[in-house]
Amino acid sequence: MFEVICISFAFFFGLAVRQVGLPPLVGFLAAGFAVNAVGPSLGLPEETGEILKYVAHLGVLLLLFAVGLKLRVEQVIQPQVLGGSLIHFAITATVFTLGLALFLQLDWNTALLLAIALSFSSTVFSAKILEAKRDLGSFYGRTAIGILIVQDIVALVVLGIWGGQTPTIWALAVFAIPLLRPVLHWLLDFTGHDELLVLMGMLLALVVGGMGFESVGLSSEIGALVMGLLLSTHRRAKELSDALWALKEIFLVGFFLQIGMSGLPDLGDLIFAVVFALILPLKGVLFFFLLMLFRMRARTSFMAAASLTAYSEFGLIVAAGVLTEWLVPLAVAVSLSFVVSAPLNRLAQRLYERHEARLQRFEASRVHVDELPTDLGNARILILGMGRTGTAAYDHLSPTCDRIVAIDADTYKTEAHRDAGRNALFADVEDASFWRGLDVSKLEAVILAMDNVKAKECSARALRRNGFEGPIVSHALFEEHIGRLKSAGATHTYLTMNQAGVGLADHAARAIDLGVLTDESA
Repeated sequence: MFEVICISFAFFFGLAVRQVGLPPLVGFLAAGFAVNAVGPSLGLPEETGEILKYVAHLGVLLLLFAVGLKLRVEQVIQPQVLGGSLIHFAITATVFTLGLALFLQLDWNTALLLAIALSFSSTVFSAKILEAKRDLGSFYGRTAIGILIVQDIVALVVLGIWGGQTPTIWALAVFAIPLLRPVLHWLLDFTGHDELLVLMGMLLALVVGGMGFESVGLSSEIGALVMGLLLSTHRRAKELSDALWALKEIFLVGFFLQIGMSGLPDLGDLIFAVVFALILPLKGVLFFFLLMLFRMRARTSFMAAASLTAYSEFGLIVAAGVLTEWLVPLAVAVSLSFVVSAPLNRLAQRLYERHEARLQRFEASRVHVDELPTDLGNARILILGMGRTGTAAYDHLSPTCDRIVAIDADTYKTEAHRDAGRNALFADVEDASFWRGLDVSKLEAVILAMDNVKAKECSARALRRNGFEGPIVSHALFEEHIGRLKSAGATHTYLTMNQAGVGLADHAARAIDLGVLTDESA
């Protein structure tokens, strides 16, 4: 009955909330409360809570491993990441501690721990939101994830101090872990592309990182993240992340169900949660202004702050370890924060565009080095998005045209392309300020090679607004995207999988002398 009730409730509640524009994870939280309320009467086993706790832990480890695969160490030690996260934590913890002690008459130790739990932002929620928008590699996405990692480290330190867990002498061995990088890279090359690739990811995330770190008194979550970081520079890191995607998503359903099953709230718990849900926007506002202090541009600060505007599941981990009597109100507060933050992130780009003029007043005169304006020079062809599709297009055109410029929102990716001799620049095409004043008069053709259809639509419209009249060529992952891209200004659209099939057919035709078959449809 365990799987029947949990899977059924999760599916139908997730399906219901998606109809009103909320992400399914909000439905999973509601399903957890529903299972808690009516599950026993339906024959739910008593051990369900422990099973979900175990499944949830696996999901969190796989998520952090996947996040680590997309990170670089230098990303975490940047001033805006360390400074923004630690200053925000200090201010939020201080204000919340004073408020809880004065208004709820709590003792200072309890007030401080509650304040610390409420100071963190949700790693699971933010990573899923950024992943869904394909913005984990963007500058604002990497900044947000870096801040979350620093917060998670702080949370683990808090657990270590108040929870009584101390590392063993063997914990010093973690400083030698970077020496394993060549071995792990060789192992990833040797593993291949089948189910062994999935098992290798699970081995590193759950066994070596999870159980390995836990056995020496360290956090299993940090262990999973470290394992991902060690493989983040490997050329197959994305393939490994994609292979684990479905497994991670299933386990994370258990995580959200488990939050909802923490207990049923009473009136006092609901009042506590509603009050902190109303306070939640101030958390995002503080992040926005702190990032502006570090010379981030208005859009980067706004989008990063929006993705950080949610209370954290790590707060629940802290509460479960040292504040068990506050676990239920905190769980409700976290749930409500997801309900508030989900539509905020869905509308974040639109909200920024509406208030862009006001928000840009807070920009510093000198912006961050990673956000300097882009000059296309005398380029004839512009390629937007330098993943596998964009890179293949660049390399195919470069022998016949030496005036190509490529743009990507991932600074590490653009650096790698420049090292390989390609003319690649960093910019976020969804930032309206990038397009403002951009000289496109020398361009003759544009290729949209990003995966995100919204980014393609934004780019096509911006190019037309800037007076570009040449061909805009785009691939599409789904047939329903073609109409959207054409209405935005694209002149040539191709279904990616269809074109792959046409290419295979051409090769087969040549091999048996049938002539070249072509598909001119657009």
